[in-house]
Amino acid sequence: MHKTGNGSSSAVRKPRATKSAPTQDEIAFRAYEIYLERGGTPGNELEDWSRAERELREKSSKLRRKVGPKLVAA
Repeated sequence: MHKTGNGSSSAVRKPRATKSAPTQDEIAFRAYEIYLERGGTPGNELEDWSRAERELREKSSKLRRKVGPKLVAA
């Protein structure tokens, strides 16, 4: 069968908003920093990951709000 490329596949095209979301590597690195900050005690991996993801998303959101209006005004 011949594919035309006109189909809509979420694997091929992602919404623009997901590009500013933190990557898994960024989340993993921040989670590791959190782990070290609390003394390296095991057992809180999910909490560390969730906190890291939340912090990075909030940071990304704040940066977009700061940068957004300046780009429009320019």
